[in-house]
Amino acid sequence: MTAQIATLLVERGAPGTPSRVDAFAVPFAPGQSLLDGLRWVRAHADPTLALRYSCLNANACKECMMLVDGVVAYACTARLEAREVRVGPLPNKALIRDLVTEIAPPDERFPSARPGDRA
Repeated sequence: MTAQIATLLVERGAPGTPSRVDAFAVPFAPGQSLLDGLRWVRAHADPTLALRYSCLNANACKECMMLVDGVVAYACTARLEAREVRVGPLPNKALIRDLVTEIAPPDERFPSARPGDRA
């Protein structure tokens, strides 16, 4: 039996740097989620891939939201398929790095430490 492969085309970059698309061949079984595939990439192909998820913490759900083939979806519920799947960061949020965007509302963020601030 031939192993099935999904190809993840992942948009990567950071503010102030040109974005690029990296392709990753990911083994999968039917029913596997996109998040499973992205976690496989981090564990076996590129540990520098930045993504956010918090499936075991119900208060932080929605952290794996990203663009999947041009549509906003949760990586934990989007199903992986034996084809090319284009993945990118949310377009209407500030990019932090790769698939990580600023998701907390401004009034809920920790203040940034600035030079001269006292702790």
